[in-house]
Amino acid sequence: MTRGEEPETGLAVAEIQGLYGAFSFPEKLLQKIWLRGNFDRARLATTTGTPVQVAQPGKWNLLGGPDFLGARLRFGTERETEGDVELHLHARDWEAHGHAADPAYARVVLHVVLFPPEAGHRTIGAGGHEIPVAALLPLLRHDLEEFAAEEAVEILADRTAERIPEELGQLPERELRGLLARHTAERWAQKVRFAGLRQARLGWTEACHQTALEILGYRFNRAPMVRVAARWPLPRWQDGAARAAELAELAYASEAGAWSLQGVRPANRPRLRLRQYARWAETIPDWPARWAELGDTLKERDPAELAETATIRAQRKAWAIGRWRERIGAEVMGGAIGGTRADTLICDGLLPLAAARAGTNSEIATAARHRWEAWPPGDLPPLLARGLRELALCDGKAWPATHGAAQGLLGWLIDKTGVRRPETGKG
Repeated sequence: MTRGEEPETGLAVAEIQGLYGAFSFPEKLLQKIWLRGNFDRARLATTTGTPVQVAQPGKWNLLGGPDFLGARLRFGTERETEGDVELHLHARDWEAHGHAADPAYARVVLHVVLFPPEAGHRTIGAGGHEIPVAALLPLLRHDLEEFAAEEAVEILADRTAERIPEELGQLPERELRGLLARHTAERWAQKVRFAGLRQARLGWTEACHQTALEILGYRFNRAPMVRVAARWPLPRWQDGAARAAELAELAYASEAGAWSLQGVRPANRPRLRLRQYARWAETIPDWPARWAELGDTLKERDPAELAETATIRAQRKAWAIGRWRERIGAEVMGGAIGGTRADTLICDGLLPLAAARAGTNSEIATAARHRWEAWPPGDLPPLLARGLRELALCDGKAWPATHGAAQGLLGWLIDKTGVRRPETGKG
Protein backbone atom coordinates (compact mmCIF):
# COMPACT_ATOMS: atom_id res chain seq x y z
CA MET A 1 0.00 0.00 0.00
CA THR A 2 1.21 3.48 -0.83
CA ARG A 3 -0.18 6.92 -0.36
CA GLY A 4 0.15 10.23 -2.11
CA GLU A 5 -1.49 13.57 -2.76
CA GLU A 6 -4.23 14.24 -5.28
CA PRO A 7 -2.58 16.91 -7.44
CA GLU A 8 -5.67 19.05 -7.93
CA THR A 9 -7.08 19.01 -4.41
CA GLY A 10 -4.09 18.44 -2.13
CA LEU A 11 -6.13 15.85 -0.23
CA ALA A 12 -4.40 12.65 0.76
CA VAL A 13 -5.35 9.48 -1.03
CA ALA A 14 -4.39 5.92 -0.13
CA GLU A 15 -3.62 3.33 -2.81
CA ILE A 16 -4.78 -0.01 -1.40
CA GLN A 17 -4.51 -3.52 -2.78
CA GLY A 18 -8.00 -5.00 -2.90
CA LEU A 19 -9.59 -8.25 -3.98
CA TYR A 20 -9.43 -7.30 -7.68
CA GLY A 21 -6.48 -4.96 -7.76
CA ALA A 22 -5.47 -1.58 -6.42
CA PHE A 23 -8.07 1.05 -5.62
CA SER A 24 -8.02 4.59 -4.26
CA PHE A 25 -9.34 5.65 -0.87
CA PRO A 26 -9.42 9.47 -0.58
CA GLU A 27 -9.32 11.36 2.67
CA LYS A 28 -12.62 13.02 1.77
CA LEU A 29 -14.30 9.60 1.92
CA LEU A 30 -12.99 9.16 5.47
CA GLN A 31 -14.55 12.52 6.30
CA LYS A 32 -17.91 11.31 4.99
CA ILE A 33 -17.68 8.18 7.11
CA TRP A 34 -17.07 10.31 10.22
CA LEU A 35 -19.90 12.71 9.34
CA ARG A 36 -22.42 9.92 8.76
CA GLY A 37 -21.25 7.84 11.71
CA ASN A 38 -20.84 4.85 9.43
CA PHE A 39 -18.74 2.92 11.95
CA ASP A 40 -19.30 1.22 15.29
CA ARG A 41 -19.62 4.33 17.42
CA ALA A 42 -20.26 2.29 20.56
CA ARG A 43 -16.66 1.00 20.41
CA LEU A 44 -14.97 4.30 19.47
CA ALA A 45 -11.98 4.86 21.75
CA THR A 46 -8.62 6.59 21.73
CA THR A 47 -5.44 4.63 21.09
CA THR A 48 -4.86 4.67 24.87
CA GLY A 49 -8.23 2.97 25.48
CA THR A 50 -10.37 5.91 26.61
CA PRO A 51 -13.96 5.55 25.30
CA VAL A 52 -15.21 8.42 23.11
CA GLN A 53 -18.90 9.29 22.82
CA VAL A 54 -19.89 11.43 19.83
CA ALA A 55 -22.81 13.71 20.65
CA GLN A 56 -22.21 15.81 17.52
CA PRO A 57 -19.53 15.08 14.89
CA GLY A 58 -19.16 18.79 14.11
CA LYS A 59 -19.83 20.93 11.07
CA TRP A 60 -18.02 19.69 7.97
CA ASN A 61 -15.52 22.37 7.02
CA LEU A 62 -14.72 22.33 3.30
CA LEU A 63 -12.50 25.40 3.55
CA GLY A 64 -9.18 25.81 5.35
CA GLY A 65 -8.59 24.59 8.89
CA PRO A 66 -9.82 21.52 10.77
CA ASP A 67 -12.15 19.15 8.95
CA PHE A 68 -14.99 19.40 11.48
CA LEU A 69 -15.75 22.43 13.62
CA GLY A 70 -17.62 22.55 16.92
CA ALA A 71 -17.86 18.82 17.58
CA ARG A 72 -19.27 17.71 20.93
CA LEU A 73 -17.46 14.72 22.44
CA ARG A 74 -17.22 12.97 25.78
CA PHE A 75 -13.96 11.24 26.75
CA GLY A 76 -14.51 8.50 29.31
CA THR A 77 -16.34 9.86 32.34
CA GLU A 78 -15.34 13.47 31.73
CA ARG A 79 -17.81 16.23 30.96
CA GLU A 80 -18.78 16.83 27.35
CA THR A 81 -16.11 18.72 25.42
CA GLU A 82 -16.64 21.03 22.46
CA GLY A 83 -13.87 21.48 19.92
CA ASP A 84 -12.66 20.66 16.44
CA VAL A 85 -11.82 17.29 14.86
CA GLU A 86 -9.11 16.69 12.26
CA LEU A 87 -9.05 13.56 10.10
CA HIS A 88 -6.16 11.93 8.26
CA LEU A 89 -5.52 8.58 6.63
CA HIS A 90 -2.35 8.18 8.72
CA ALA A 91 -1.48 9.69 12.11
CA ARG A 92 1.85 10.94 10.74
CA ASP A 93 -0.02 13.26 8.36
CA TRP A 94 -0.59 15.67 11.26
CA GLU A 95 3.09 16.49 11.41
CA ALA A 96 3.56 16.25 7.64
CA HIS A 97 0.92 18.93 7.11
CA GLY A 98 2.37 21.24 9.75
CA HIS A 99 -0.79 21.45 11.86
CA ALA A 100 1.04 21.72 15.19
CA ALA A 101 2.40 25.14 14.23
CA ASP A 102 -0.86 26.37 12.67
CA PRO A 103 -3.06 28.40 15.07
CA ALA A 104 -6.14 27.38 13.06
CA TYR A 105 -5.79 23.93 14.63
CA ALA A 106 -5.48 25.11 18.22
CA ARG A 107 -9.02 23.94 19.11
CA VAL A 108 -8.61 20.37 17.84
CA VAL A 109 -9.64 17.94 20.59
CA LEU A 110 -9.55 14.67 18.62
CA HIS A 111 -7.34 13.40 15.79
CA VAL A 112 -9.25 10.73 13.83
CA VAL A 113 -7.23 8.49 11.52
CA LEU A 114 -8.10 5.60 9.25
CA PHE A 115 -5.15 3.31 9.92
CA PRO A 116 -4.09 2.59 13.52
CA PRO A 117 -0.82 4.43 14.26
CA GLU A 118 2.40 2.80 15.33
CA ALA A 119 2.79 2.00 18.99
CA GLY A 120 3.85 5.03 20.98
CA HIS A 121 2.70 7.60 18.42
CA ARG A 122 1.61 10.94 19.88
CA THR A 123 -0.18 13.80 18.13
CA ILE A 124 1.16 17.06 19.56
CA GLY A 125 -0.86 20.24 19.21
CA ALA A 126 -0.08 23.91 19.66
CA GLY A 127 1.74 24.64 22.92
CA GLY A 128 2.98 21.07 23.18
CA HIS A 129 -0.24 19.50 24.52
CA GLU A 130 -1.16 15.99 23.41
CA ILE A 131 -4.28 15.44 21.28
CA PRO A 132 -6.09 12.09 21.61
CA VAL A 133 -6.00 9.84 18.54
CA ALA A 134 -8.75 7.42 17.43
CA ALA A 135 -8.48 4.94 14.54
CA LEU A 136 -11.59 4.03 12.54
CA LEU A 137 -10.39 1.06 10.48
CA PRO A 138 -11.17 -1.57 13.16
CA LEU A 139 -14.65 -0.07 13.58
CA LEU A 140 -15.84 0.12 9.96
CA ARG A 141 -18.98 -1.80 9.07
CA HIS A 142 -17.65 -2.66 5.59
CA ASP A 143 -14.17 -3.14 4.27
CA LEU A 144 -12.42 -0.30 2.48
CA GLU A 145 -13.13 -1.59 -1.03
CA GLU A 146 -16.89 -1.56 -0.44
CA PHE A 147 -16.75 2.01 0.89
CA ALA A 148 -14.74 3.03 -2.18
CA ALA A 149 -17.32 1.42 -4.47
CA GLU A 150 -20.16 3.25 -2.70
CA GLU A 151 -18.28 6.52 -3.14
CA ALA A 152 -18.05 5.81 -6.87
CA VAL A 153 -21.82 5.30 -7.03
CA GLU A 154 -22.36 8.72 -5.45
CA ILE A 155 -19.97 10.30 -7.93
CA LEU A 156 -21.76 8.62 -10.81
CA ALA A 157 -25.14 9.90 -9.63
CA ASP A 158 -23.95 13.44 -10.32
CA ARG A 159 -22.54 12.74 -13.79
CA THR A 160 -24.03 12.20 -17.21
CA ALA A 161 -23.95 8.82 -18.90
CA GLU A 162 -22.43 10.10 -22.14
CA ARG A 163 -19.31 7.96 -21.76
CA ILE A 164 -21.39 4.77 -21.91
CA PRO A 165 -22.41 4.90 -25.61
CA GLU A 166 -19.22 6.73 -26.57
CA GLU A 167 -16.88 4.05 -25.21
CA LEU A 168 -18.85 0.83 -24.91
CA GLY A 169 -21.05 1.42 -27.92
CA GLN A 170 -18.06 0.95 -30.20
CA LEU A 171 -17.52 -2.66 -29.11
CA PRO A 172 -18.91 -5.68 -30.99
CA GLU A 173 -21.83 -7.22 -29.12
CA ARG A 174 -19.96 -10.38 -28.15
CA GLU A 175 -17.00 -8.40 -26.78
CA LEU A 176 -19.31 -6.00 -24.95
CA ARG A 177 -21.23 -8.79 -23.24
CA GLY A 178 -17.99 -10.52 -22.29
CA LEU A 179 -16.57 -7.32 -20.78
CA LEU A 180 -19.68 -6.67 -18.69
CA ALA A 181 -19.87 -10.34 -17.69
CA ARG A 182 -16.41 -10.06 -16.13
CA HIS A 183 -17.48 -7.02 -14.14
CA THR A 184 -20.70 -8.79 -13.14
CA ALA A 185 -18.69 -11.72 -11.79
CA GLU A 186 -16.47 -9.35 -9.79
CA ARG A 187 -19.46 -7.56 -8.28
CA TRP A 188 -21.03 -10.87 -7.26
CA ALA A 189 -17.80 -12.09 -5.65
CA GLN A 190 -17.51 -8.83 -3.71
CA LYS A 191 -21.06 -9.04 -2.40
CA VAL A 192 -20.64 -12.65 -1.30
CA ARG A 193 -17.36 -11.80 0.38
CA PHE A 194 -18.92 -8.89 2.29
CA ALA A 195 -21.87 -11.09 3.28
CA GLY A 196 -19.44 -13.69 4.60
CA LEU A 197 -17.51 -11.12 6.64
CA ARG A 198 -20.73 -9.86 8.17
CA GLN A 199 -21.84 -13.38 9.08
CA ALA A 200 -18.47 -14.10 10.65
CA ARG A 201 -18.77 -10.97 12.77
CA LEU A 202 -22.46 -11.07 13.72
CA GLY A 203 -23.71 -14.60 13.13
CA TRP A 204 -26.41 -15.57 10.64
CA THR A 205 -29.47 -14.02 12.31
CA GLU A 206 -28.01 -10.60 13.04
CA ALA A 207 -26.21 -10.51 9.67
CA CYS A 208 -29.60 -10.94 7.99
CA HIS A 209 -31.20 -8.36 10.30
CA GLN A 210 -28.50 -5.75 9.72
CA THR A 211 -28.40 -6.37 5.97
CA ALA A 212 -32.17 -5.98 5.62
CA LEU A 213 -32.33 -2.71 7.52
CA GLU A 214 -29.29 -1.35 5.70
CA ILE A 215 -30.85 -2.05 2.30
CA LEU A 216 -34.17 -0.56 3.40
CA GLY A 217 -32.21 2.63 4.09
CA TYR A 218 -30.37 2.47 0.78
CA ARG A 219 -28.78 4.61 -0.32
CA PHE A 220 -29.02 7.89 1.61
CA ASN A 221 -29.87 6.42 5.02
CA ARG A 222 -27.72 3.31 5.24
CA ALA A 223 -25.58 4.44 8.16
CA PRO A 224 -28.42 5.33 10.57
CA MET A 225 -30.26 2.14 9.58
CA VAL A 226 -27.21 0.04 10.47
CA ARG A 227 -26.96 1.84 13.81
CA VAL A 228 -30.63 1.03 14.45
CA ALA A 229 -29.95 -2.64 13.65
CA ALA A 230 -26.99 -2.72 16.03
CA ARG A 231 -28.87 -1.00 18.84
CA TRP A 232 -32.02 -3.09 18.50
CA PRO A 233 -31.18 -6.70 17.48
CA LEU A 234 -33.83 -8.84 15.83
CA PRO A 235 -35.20 -10.37 19.10
CA ARG A 236 -36.31 -6.86 20.11
CA TRP A 237 -38.52 -6.73 17.00
CA GLN A 238 -40.12 -10.12 17.64
CA ASP A 239 -42.36 -9.24 20.60
CA GLY A 240 -45.59 -8.71 18.67
CA ALA A 241 -47.27 -6.12 16.49
CA ALA A 242 -47.68 -3.31 19.02
CA ARG A 243 -44.16 -3.69 20.38
CA ALA A 244 -42.58 -3.79 16.91
CA ALA A 245 -44.53 -0.72 15.78
CA GLU A 246 -43.49 1.15 18.92
CA LEU A 247 -39.90 0.10 18.36
CA ALA A 248 -40.01 1.45 14.81
CA GLU A 249 -41.02 4.87 16.12
CA LEU A 250 -38.42 4.72 18.90
CA ALA A 251 -35.73 3.75 16.38
CA TYR A 252 -36.71 6.60 14.09
CA ALA A 253 -36.57 9.12 16.94
CA SER A 254 -33.20 7.79 18.11
CA GLU A 255 -31.58 8.97 14.86
CA ALA A 256 -33.33 12.33 14.70
CA GLY A 257 -31.13 14.71 12.76
CA ALA A 258 -29.25 11.87 11.04
CA TRP A 259 -31.91 10.92 8.51
CA SER A 260 -31.58 12.29 5.00
CA LEU A 261 -34.88 13.20 3.35
CA GLN A 262 -33.56 15.34 0.51
CA GLY A 263 -33.78 13.46 -2.76
CA VAL A 264 -35.58 10.54 -1.10
CA ARG A 265 -38.92 9.56 -2.64
CA PRO A 266 -41.84 9.35 -0.16
CA ALA A 267 -41.93 5.55 -0.50
CA ASN A 268 -38.31 5.39 0.65
CA ARG A 269 -38.61 7.65 3.68
CA PRO A 270 -36.88 5.98 6.65
CA ARG A 271 -39.91 6.14 8.98
CA LEU A 272 -41.99 4.24 6.42
CA ARG A 273 -39.24 1.69 5.86
CA LEU A 274 -38.90 1.08 9.61
CA ARG A 275 -42.65 0.53 9.87
CA GLN A 276 -42.42 -1.94 7.00
CA TYR A 277 -39.68 -3.81 8.79
CA ALA A 278 -41.79 -3.89 11.95
CA ARG A 279 -44.60 -5.53 9.95
CA TRP A 280 -42.07 -7.95 8.45
CA ALA A 281 -40.75 -8.97 11.88
CA GLU A 282 -44.31 -9.27 13.17
CA THR A 283 -45.44 -11.50 10.30
CA ILE A 284 -42.32 -13.71 10.04
CA PRO A 285 -40.44 -13.29 13.35
CA ASP A 286 -37.92 -15.98 12.46
CA TRP A 287 -37.40 -14.81 8.89
CA PRO A 288 -33.58 -15.38 8.85
CA ALA A 289 -34.17 -19.03 9.79
CA ARG A 290 -36.86 -19.26 7.11
CA TRP A 291 -34.45 -17.87 4.53
CA ALA A 292 -31.71 -20.27 5.61
CA GLU A 293 -34.08 -23.19 5.16
CA LEU A 294 -35.40 -21.98 1.81
CA GLY A 295 -31.93 -20.96 0.62
CA ASP A 296 -30.70 -24.49 1.18
CA THR A 297 -33.02 -25.61 -1.64
CA LEU A 298 -31.56 -23.24 -4.21
CA LYS A 299 -29.63 -26.09 -5.81
CA GLU A 300 -32.72 -28.23 -6.32
CA ARG A 301 -34.21 -28.74 -9.78
CA ASP A 302 -31.58 -26.58 -11.44
CA PRO A 303 -31.59 -26.81 -15.24
CA ALA A 304 -28.81 -28.15 -17.40
CA GLU A 305 -26.30 -25.64 -18.68
CA LEU A 306 -28.15 -23.13 -20.82
CA ALA A 307 -27.02 -22.33 -24.32
CA GLU A 308 -24.84 -19.23 -24.49
CA THR A 309 -27.44 -17.59 -26.73
CA ALA A 310 -30.38 -18.24 -24.38
CA THR A 311 -32.50 -15.13 -23.91
CA ILE A 312 -33.12 -13.61 -20.50
CA ARG A 313 -36.73 -14.78 -20.71
CA ALA A 314 -35.47 -18.32 -21.25
CA GLN A 315 -33.00 -18.02 -18.37
CA ARG A 316 -35.66 -16.75 -15.99
CA LYS A 317 -37.96 -19.60 -16.92
CA ALA A 318 -35.19 -22.15 -16.47
CA TRP A 319 -34.18 -20.76 -13.10
CA ALA A 320 -37.81 -20.35 -11.97
CA ILE A 321 -37.24 -16.70 -11.07
CA GLY A 322 -40.97 -15.93 -10.92
CA ARG A 323 -41.64 -18.80 -8.51
CA TRP A 324 -38.67 -17.90 -6.31
CA ARG A 325 -39.76 -14.28 -6.26
CA GLU A 326 -43.20 -15.28 -4.98
CA ARG A 327 -41.87 -17.74 -2.42
CA ILE A 328 -39.35 -15.35 -0.93
CA GLY A 329 -41.93 -12.55 -0.84
CA ALA A 330 -44.47 -14.71 0.98
CA GLU A 331 -42.42 -17.19 3.04
CA VAL A 332 -39.51 -14.94 4.06
CA MET A 333 -40.82 -11.37 3.88
CA GLY A 334 -44.44 -12.10 4.75
CA GLY A 335 -45.62 -9.72 2.04
CA ALA A 336 -44.32 -6.73 4.03
CA ILE A 337 -41.86 -5.63 1.32
CA GLY A 338 -42.79 -5.55 -2.33
CA GLY A 339 -41.95 -4.05 -5.69
CA THR A 340 -38.45 -3.09 -6.72
CA ARG A 341 -37.24 -2.76 -3.12
CA ALA A 342 -38.01 -6.44 -2.55
CA ASP A 343 -35.93 -7.29 -5.64
CA THR A 344 -33.09 -5.15 -4.30
CA LEU A 345 -33.29 -6.89 -0.92
CA ILE A 346 -33.14 -10.28 -2.59
CA CYS A 347 -30.24 -9.42 -4.92
CA ASP A 348 -28.11 -7.20 -2.70
CA GLY A 349 -28.88 -9.06 0.53
CA LEU A 350 -30.51 -12.47 0.60
CA LEU A 351 -28.82 -14.23 -2.31
CA PRO A 352 -25.26 -13.17 -1.33
CA LEU A 353 -26.00 -14.15 2.29
CA ALA A 354 -27.18 -17.60 1.19
CA ALA A 355 -24.13 -18.08 -1.04
CA ALA A 356 -21.72 -17.05 1.72
CA ARG A 357 -23.44 -19.33 4.21
CA ALA A 358 -23.17 -22.34 1.88
CA GLY A 359 -19.63 -21.57 0.72
CA THR A 360 -18.49 -19.81 -2.43
CA ASN A 361 -17.77 -23.05 -4.31
CA SER A 362 -20.99 -24.81 -3.35
CA GLU A 363 -23.86 -25.78 -5.63
CA ILE A 364 -26.06 -23.37 -3.68
CA ALA A 365 -23.70 -20.47 -4.34
CA THR A 366 -23.61 -21.29 -8.06
CA ALA A 367 -27.40 -21.49 -8.25
CA ALA A 368 -27.72 -18.23 -6.27
CA ARG A 369 -25.33 -16.50 -8.67
CA HIS A 370 -27.27 -17.62 -11.75
CA ARG A 371 -30.52 -16.34 -10.29
CA TRP A 372 -28.86 -13.12 -9.15
CA GLU A 373 -27.64 -12.48 -12.70
CA ALA A 374 -31.05 -13.07 -14.32
CA TRP A 375 -33.18 -11.42 -11.59
CA PRO A 376 -35.09 -8.17 -12.30
CA PRO A 377 -32.82 -5.24 -11.42
CA GLY A 378 -34.72 -3.81 -8.44
CA ASP A 379 -34.11 -0.12 -7.74
CA LEU A 380 -32.24 0.54 -10.96
CA PRO A 381 -30.64 4.02 -11.03
CA PRO A 382 -31.69 6.05 -14.11
CA LEU A 383 -28.02 6.28 -15.12
CA LEU A 384 -27.81 2.50 -15.51
CA ALA A 385 -31.27 2.07 -17.03
CA ARG A 386 -30.41 4.58 -19.73
CA GLY A 387 -27.03 2.97 -20.34
CA LEU A 388 -28.52 -0.51 -20.79
CA ARG A 389 -31.03 0.86 -23.30
CA GLU A 390 -28.45 2.82 -25.27
CA LEU A 391 -26.23 -0.24 -25.54
CA ALA A 392 -29.22 -2.33 -26.70
CA LEU A 393 -28.59 -4.78 -23.87
CA CYS A 394 -32.27 -4.87 -23.00
CA ASP A 395 -35.43 -4.49 -25.05
CA GLY A 396 -38.18 -5.19 -22.53
CA LYS A 397 -39.16 -8.39 -24.37
CA ALA A 398 -36.84 -11.36 -24.80
CA TRP A 399 -34.02 -9.37 -23.22
CA PRO A 400 -35.42 -7.39 -20.25
CA ALA A 401 -33.08 -5.53 -17.92
CA THR A 402 -31.40 -7.74 -15.30
CA HIS A 403 -29.61 -7.22 -12.04
CA GLY A 404 -26.52 -8.88 -13.44
CA ALA A 405 -26.30 -6.59 -16.48
CA ALA A 406 -26.84 -3.52 -14.30
CA GLN A 407 -24.11 -4.64 -11.89
CA GLY A 408 -21.73 -5.32 -14.77
CA LEU A 409 -22.29 -1.84 -16.19
CA LEU A 410 -21.90 -0.34 -12.73
CA GLY A 411 -18.62 -2.19 -12.27
CA TRP A 412 -17.30 -0.79 -15.54
CA LEU A 413 -18.37 2.74 -14.59
CA ILE A 414 -16.72 2.41 -11.18
CA ASP A 415 -13.44 1.72 -12.94
CA LYS A 416 -13.94 4.85 -15.03
CA THR A 417 -14.36 7.09 -11.98
CA GLY A 418 -10.80 6.29 -10.92
CA VAL A 419 -11.81 4.36 -7.80
CA ARG A 420 -10.06 1.39 -9.37
CA ARG A 421 -6.91 2.35 -11.19
CA PRO A 422 -6.57 1.64 -14.94
CA GLU A 423 -3.27 -0.19 -14.40
CA THR A 424 -5.11 -3.02 -12.61
CA GLY A 425 -6.22 -4.25 -16.01
CA LYS A 426 -9.91 -4.11 -15.13
CA GLY A 427 -12.32 -2.57 -17.64
